[in-house]
Amino acid sequence: MLACSIRVCVEDKHPPNSSPAAAERPVTDPKLPETSPAAPGQPALEPKAVATSHGPNGAQLWVHRTSVFLFVLISAVAGVLLVILPWTPEWTDNYLLLSYPGLRSLVTAGFFRGLCSGLGLLDIWIGFWEALHYHEHP
Repeated sequence: MLACSIRVCVEDKHPPNSSPAAAERPVTDPKLPETSPAAPGQPALEPKAVATSHGPNGAQLWVHRTSVFLFVLISAVAGVLLVILPWTPEWTDNYLLLSYPGLRSLVTAGFFRGLCSGLGLLDIWIGFWEALHYHEHP
């Protein structure tokens, strides 16, 4: 077990204006936890456990990196699709909209296409913002 204090002894010379008792003084190590002195008749207290956070281990770090990468990739792909797809013929001439003419007229309107493209740009922005503000700490 590590000791919480180290005794420093000066053997040959004492500094001027100091007593021999001052030559042997306890020096505490700042890296070690401090203990409180034991009361007379009670056993000495053990050093307190120091809670250290070593950060994420390798597996957690790679899981975090992979999740951020997948988020950025999915955001970018979905954003590009939402920007481009509303302006192609596949947007209005699909099988799902043929049986719903009211919904087809809404989807073919310019403001709805612009709204979808705007959401696509927002999705691309969110994905790249997340990539630029990536931190190694989960």
